[in-house]
Amino acid sequence: MPDAVPTTALQVQVELVVQPGVPELLPEDECRRVLTAVLVAAGAPAGAMVTLTLSDDAELAELNEAYMGKAGPTDVLSFPLLPPAAFREHEGQEPDVRGQLDAFVLPPGEAPHLGDIVISVERAIEQAESGSGGQTNAVSWAPDDELRLLITHGALHLCGWDHADPIEAAAMRALERELLGIESRASGLE
Repeated sequence: MPDAVPTTALQVQVELVVQPGVPELLPEDECRRVLTAVLVAAGAPAGAMVTLTLSDDAELAELNEAYMGKAGPTDVLSFPLLPPAAFREHEGQEPDVRGQLDAFVLPPGEAPHLGDIVISVERAIEQAESGSGGQTNAVSWAPDDELRLLITHGALHLCGWDHADPIEAAAMRALERELLGIESRASGLE
């Protein structure tokens, strides 16, 4: 990740949960730094809180079935708690989505909880090593790079980004590449 990203510009509280038996691909402070840099870039509110859970395929399969209606594990799921209007507008974002939900009003002094990100480290390792990683699902690279991408991707979803629309997807992918500095580290990321 580029050193130029001002991660200290936004005080973020990251609750990092590592499920038992999950291998450590990145030190905890690196996970927090990656997540904080994304939140700064996406315009998250100051003092925000996020929960990042590093888990396995079994938990992601359960969550994927329960919340997305899809069978089997996935690599990352995000559960945003704030509406897209709480973050900066971005290219390709549908104007209607910015006013769809009202944010829950917090008591004075309470930090906003942006939501939860749950990642299958097992899936990150498998994707990276099998050549089905990266943004194109066709990249072979280090598992720690795949985990950085999944943290970034999940955090952008918390901040109102989506990839259903081709214009927004291209903007999201470009921001991921910029934040991670992955232009030169792997091919096929576009």
